[in-house]
Amino acid sequence: MSLRSRQCRLGATVTVTAAVMALAGCAAHAPAPQVQSAAVPAAWHARVPLAPQGPWTLARPGDSVDKGPWWQLFNDTTLNAFQEQALRDSPSLKAAASRVAQARALAAVSAGARWPKLDVGLREARTRTSSNRPGATSGAQALSSVQNDTVLSGSVSYEVDLFGRQSQEAQAALDNAEQAQADLLNARLVLSADLATYYFNARSADAEIHVVQQGLSAQTRASQLLSARHEGGVASQLDVAQQQALLDATRTQLTLLQKQRVQYEHALATLVGQPASTFALSTAPLPGRLPRVPVGLPSDILQRRPDVASAERVVAAAKSTLGAVHAAWFPSITLNASGGWEAKDIARLIEAPSLIWALGGGVAQTVFDGGRTQAREDQAQAALDVVSANYQQTVLRALQEVEDGLSSLTSLDVAHAQSEAAVRSAQRVLEIALDRYAGGLNTYLDVITAQQNALNNQRLSTQLRGQQLQATTYLIKALGGGWEPIALGPVAAALPQP
Repeated sequence: MSLRSRQCRLGATVTVTAAVMALAGCAAHAPAPQVQSAAVPAAWHARVPLAPQGPWTLARPGDSVDKGPWWQLFNDTTLNAFQEQALRDSPSLKAAASRVAQARALAAVSAGARWPKLDVGLREARTRTSSNRPGATSGAQALSSVQNDTVLSGSVSYEVDLFGRQSQEAQAALDNAEQAQADLLNARLVLSADLATYYFNARSADAEIHVVQQGLSAQTRASQLLSARHEGGVASQLDVAQQQALLDATRTQLTLLQKQRVQYEHALATLVGQPASTFALSTAPLPGRLPRVPVGLPSDILQRRPDVASAERVVAAAKSTLGAVHAAWFPSITLNASGGWEAKDIARLIEAPSLIWALGGGVAQTVFDGGRTQAREDQAQAALDVVSANYQQTVLRALQEVEDGLSSLTSLDVAHAQSEAAVRSAQRVLEIALDRYAGGLNTYLDVITAQQNALNNQRLSTQLRGQQLQATTYLIKALGGGWEPIALGPVAAALPQP
């Protein structure tokens, strides 16, 4: 090769290198996509006298940690056992865990693409050429031959990630894996909260059934007493009929409550991963006390709630995807190397004359594609706008749920205290009505009315107690679960690093 040819080739190489570096600089300085952040208030609107230090240690855990068994705050061993069974046997959690494993595997695939690819191969062939094929020169007759061909080779190929396409794709896959992990934590939280809600519904039904059964027993005794008084000529047939009508109505209420309780039991069976026909929940009273929940600041919700973390990971993945699509404007650079041995006699394969090798590289740049690259970038930007808006909506919904939980607890605390006072007043009214009826001052209709009011107030008080437990569960769920972080390990630690 002449000196001038070498100089021309060197000049071309320098020119191509400078152009590539210039394009890399453009890619490095490409404007980053902007995502509007969600506004978070500095304090809660609800004013609730919550304990400054609750049963948990108040902390600021990240989104990659579990928050511990928050349901143990209710000190109910049956609920604890059901929660453990659900976390172990629930098909929905198993599916969510499998999705995490799937997403991590895809992230590992994307991370592995940033490494050089090494292939090795061995080829053995015996071929016969045709004597009727064209000759090497015009008029020459080709000869038929039979030959062996053995090739042992290896090759290395590597795409230089000069413009960040592979790194952005790997980051997007990693964000998707972290989203799947956050979804798993959210599935655990939803499952445990739903289980606790149905459990307290069943316990509330137990307590209400007990109240109705006590009222039914008292009404039965009153009916028997009235029947005896009627036979003695003291009570009228109307009094007996009115008492019997009240008794029948109370029995109907009891039947409906028992039906509702069975449905709660069936729902619990499904949540713990057990057939409803083989599941049984024994009767037990409502928990004796309500746990005090440390709420913290609104900004804590963004760190506690796994659904907020999942939405944030979706935004991060969309941003990385947009960066990878943007890199399509720049050329792809590939380096290749191969080597090995080739011989017609396998016994002489590993010899110096049999050595083969090749070195090379390539640069590919799309010049015209009918606007497809721009359309893909527009689509990626629109997808980023969609998930950014969804993230803001998720944050707003999280804040709303906490405010709803706080206001519900406040109202229910007041309502339950008022209902307890109403129960005492209704019982006093019933006692007065019975005394006045015995003294001949009132009709028995007054007693019937007092009995019904007393039963209704007792049922309402029981229902409000159950609603307080459900509202506490709702608030804990809205806050993202417990406050005792259990490390799950970062997703990136399990992936290959370039």
